[in-house]
Amino acid sequence: MIPRYSRPDMVAIWSPESKFRIWYEIEAHACEAMANIGVIPRENADAVWKAKDVEFDVARIDEIEAITKHDVIAFLTHLAEHVGSDEARFVHQGMTSSDVLDTCLNVQLVRSADILIKDMDGLLTALKRRAIEHKDTVRVGRSHGIHAEPTTMGLTFARFYAEMDRNLARLKLAREEVATGAISGAVGTFANIDPAIEEHVCEQLGLSPEPISTQVIPRDRHAMFFATLGVISSSIENVATEIRHMQRTEVLEGAEFFSMGQKGSSAMPHKKNPVLTENLTGLARLVRSAVVPALENVALWHERDISHSSVERAIGPDACVTLDFALARLTGVIDKMLVYPQNMLDNMNKFPGLVMSQRVLLALTQAGVSREDAYSMVQRNALKVWEERLDFRELLLADADVVAALGEDGVNEKFDMGYHTKHVDTIFARVFKD
Repeated sequence: MIPRYSRPDMVAIWSPESKFRIWYEIEAHACEAMANIGVIPRENADAVWKAKDVEFDVARIDEIEAITKHDVIAFLTHLAEHVGSDEARFVHQGMTSSDVLDTCLNVQLVRSADILIKDMDGLLTALKRRAIEHKDTVRVGRSHGIHAEPTTMGLTFARFYAEMDRNLARLKLAREEVATGAISGAVGTFANIDPAIEEHVCEQLGLSPEPISTQVIPRDRHAMFFATLGVISSSIENVATEIRHMQRTEVLEGAEFFSMGQKGSSAMPHKKNPVLTENLTGLARLVRSAVVPALENVALWHERDISHSSVERAIGPDACVTLDFALARLTGVIDKMLVYPQNMLDNMNKFPGLVMSQRVLLALTQAGVSREDAYSMVQRNALKVWEERLDFRELLLADADVVAALGEDGVNEKFDMGYHTKHVDTIFARVFKD
């Protein structure tokens, strides 16, 4: 991913230097385990650990790979340059390249998930704070983009919190799903390497041994991981889309923070554009673009092919780096987001009282009017509000059929805003559980 949409901690996990460091740790732990069970001399295992402080030369490994056309062999050759060819002769014994590549990939995914989990925690904290802040800030709810019934801005933030909280649970499961390693040798039969080696390496790297691998770790695990990242990105877009709508000039119920010196347009100095949330919409598309290739990686030929390899070299770092950046950006947007309560009320009153139509409908049916007649009575007055911007309550009070059924006091009572917010505390208790 380009630096513009990257953060250093996540980028570091996917750097060549980090990858080769993990490869080294896999090989060194494997040698240590082999020495523990007497497969190789202890001095050879100790010699490998002498390279623990070495900074592996990426350019040198690339130079060797240009000849070998094999990245793992290039790395092992470079490792032997540091350890000594005789001392390193037992490195990689009984192992295959996928033991290193797949175990390393899963270490990187687990470490990436740990950062993403922290990102999610930060976003949830911001959403909860804003939800509590605006628990009673009334705004109109919309369906199909059209005014529906009153809700609150706090409930809007709360539903985004609940969605992201579900995503956090999914992410933790996805982390667990890929937290496996395989050191099982060619076609996964352990013919040339003892299962104890795998158990030791996995324990040292914070992984669980893959119950059964072929020559690769099964890719359904990775498909689930990237699918989870895709779901999270869609939730990011869900929040971003709401904010983008709120910032429209005709709506202006909320907006991204506009900093001192910020410019909205090269041509129009008056512009304040929702650039961050628009950016998040685009970044969500990038993360989701990893999902289908990850699903298609599940089907490999027999015990192994490498059709998945080129895909994962791209989607691994790109999806994780992009989502990390997007979560951090969304947290900042939520933290600094401007909310305009008066505009919310003004918008709701553009069609005075119209959002109370359902309550009047229900009251008429409870008063003995058939639902068909009640709907007709309410709608004929509601359409006048749409067409002439008249006051809905006044129209109802002037409608003899409505007044006959409800009385004037009964009509007036149906316009109490508190009716629509009376269960906000119940919803909050369900969402935040405290």
